[in-house]
Amino acid sequence: QVRLVESGGGLVQAGGSLRLSCAASGVSFGGYTMGWFRQAPGKEREFVAGSEWRGGTTLYADSVKGRFTISRDNAKNTLYLQMNSLKPEDTGIYYCAAFVGGSYFEASSYRLWGQGTQVTVSS
Repeated sequence: QVRLVESGGGLVQAGGSLRLSCAASGVSFGGYTMGWFRQAPGKEREFVAGSEWRGGTTLYADSVKGRFTISRDNAKNTLYLQMNSLKPEDTGIYYCAAFVGGSYFEASSYRLWGQGTQVTVSS
């Protein structure tokens, strides 16, 4: 069974840091471009960051550039998101997913969504 499992979320004060992980099982994601998305209450799921399958090319939403870093360890089938200088507007459920085609910035271009991990940033 193919699964993506996110972890590492929690409650943090503004200015703090968290590191999210996304572990894949049942599939070798080394050949996939992977992405992180987030969804705040009452809002649509939005693109946060993406990593090309070799890890050499990365994409970021303007709102997180310079603060978040996406990385991956294909040998461990794990995707990471280092989040620094967190802001209250970063609050939401964070998901990882595998890109299957289309726009990198659209959730509809991704499959194999995990269950998400909650990130809450207090002011």
